[in-house]
Amino acid sequence: MEGTRRRSTKSIHDHKLVDHDESSAVIGPKASDALPLPLYITNALFFTVFFSVVYFLLTRWREKIRNSTPLHLLTLSEIAAIFAFITSFIYMLGFFGIDFVQSLILRPSPDVWAAHDDEEDEEDLLKEDACIVPCGQALDCPAPPPQKLTVDPIVVVPSPPLKPKAVDEVPFPTTLTEEDEEIISSVVAGKIPSYSLESKLGDCMRAAAIRREALQRITSKSLSGLPLEGFDYESILGQCCEMPVGYVQIPVGIAGPLLLDGKEYSVPMATTEGCLVASTNRGCKAIHLCGGATSVLLRDAMTRAPVVRFGTAKRAAQLKLYLEDPANFEAVSTAFNKSSRFGRLQNIKCALAGKNLYMRFSCSTGDAMGMNMVSKGVQNVLDFVQNDFPDMDVLGISGNYCSDKKPAAVNWIEGRGKSVVCEAIIKGDVVRKVLKTNVNTLVELNMLKNLTGSAMAGALGGFNAHASNIVSAIYIATGQDPAQNVESSHCITMMEPLNGGEDLHVSVTMPSIEVGTVGGGTQLASQSACLNLLGVKGACKETPGANARLLASIVAGSVLAGELSLMSAIAAGQLVQSHMQYNRANKDVAKVSS
Repeated sequence: MEGTRRRSTKSIHDHKLVDHDESSAVIGPKASDALPLPLYITNALFFTVFFSVVYFLLTRWREKIRNSTPLHLLTLSEIAAIFAFITSFIYMLGFFGIDFVQSLILRPSPDVWAAHDDEEDEEDLLKEDACIVPCGQALDCPAPPPQKLTVDPIVVVPSPPLKPKAVDEVPFPTTLTEEDEEIISSVVAGKIPSYSLESKLGDCMRAAAIRREALQRITSKSLSGLPLEGFDYESILGQCCEMPVGYVQIPVGIAGPLLLDGKEYSVPMATTEGCLVASTNRGCKAIHLCGGATSVLLRDAMTRAPVVRFGTAKRAAQLKLYLEDPANFEAVSTAFNKSSRFGRLQNIKCALAGKNLYMRFSCSTGDAMGMNMVSKGVQNVLDFVQNDFPDMDVLGISGNYCSDKKPAAVNWIEGRGKSVVCEAIIKGDVVRKVLKTNVNTLVELNMLKNLTGSAMAGALGGFNAHASNIVSAIYIATGQDPAQNVESSHCITMMEPLNGGEDLHVSVTMPSIEVGTVGGGTQLASQSACLNLLGVKGACKETPGANARLLASIVAGSVLAGELSLMSAIAAGQLVQSHMQYNRANKDVAKVSS
């Protein structure tokens, strides 16, 4: 079985050796040499220790979770078990041929550690394993200059200096090896599943390249315009995307500064729509000139609603009454909360349809968006009430009464995720000079377009000009789930005249903004950088959940800016003109067609 990094043979034969020949090369110890015992006894010992320790630790941690005991408080037996786990795991890695880890653990030397830890000393490794991108290297930073690399007892004569390359220029071999060709042929023939390449090869970049080539041969379609290099495919393994063959480039623009609650924010927006960033930026300018916007968080609760069935409607109603009885809330919430440090049950709202019961659980989720967290809590409650309601038939952990990624009145009325209202007072001279319109025209247009027009269309949560534009752009830039734009864009935009019609009061009310600053796509490098720009990267240690709540407020403030600018452009008759300027090439269509 191949290791994750295959460079030992190449590094010996591709470089000139001083005072050493190939026959004198020293072969290091094997993993099986860890104990002076026969190989089969050593293997049996370490494998037995490994699985025994794993079972012991899982049992102990399960008990801690049930008893709400912090996982980091360890007993002496647990510390010993962890030490035994690490020791046996290292042995197993070496036994299965992962030579890089074996070389670090069994034969450590200062030069090897330096070559692994310092990116500046990895020129030879980059040449041999060009598909590996140095971690921590910024996208706009050049690769480190070549340096000498010496590893005892072999003295390596350095190759001629290479021209530094940016991360997105790190090459993948254009000529496939015989081994690569065999794997591609097996994938094309269906002998090797495409989804298993990462686990079989141990190299995510190579797996993506082989999958991509196999796909092109199967479909006879070229993917030459889809970038492959310059992306950390290990960062998405088992987390964000399966079976990758490349990545899509979306430009990120900056709107702002947005002055919100006394602080300025530069808002990243990932979009391919011309005029969107510029328009939002104009709204931010108008808000800033008038002292900024203010926001209020009304609710913070993610929801999940399973559906269960009973033999009779009466029996289903009994469970409904049980769950909604305040006397039972403590017992139910204890069952719900035991699987998470941050997930805390807030309330349960039930709906009955014959003998089918829909239970909408609402809970706080810290800085995570929280879908997985609330789902685990719901499963705990279902297991708990099954004791008193053994005839309950669980049909699905989600029965669409949540409701996730679908327009639904329950989210518009009850809220889901973060419910935020954001407002600003725009001075009359700013309306005239910056927004190029007047207060009365804006108020009338908002009533006829966003309120009356949306009502005529039978809109559900769509009483706004283009809230989804801003929500989607910020979601993509910051690693949120783009599909949750559906309910997160629920918004009603209100405009009223103030001070005898001289000034404008504008507000947006958004009941279901679903965001998080940990988990999912927020951990990817680009999205993490955008979160860092806003000052909401990761979890807030002082006040859990504060970063996610601030991000929701920034989304609402940005929507306020976007609504203000677009409505002004429509009122001033600038919409078509601006889109023709930013979205279309400056050509005379009549002359082109002739």
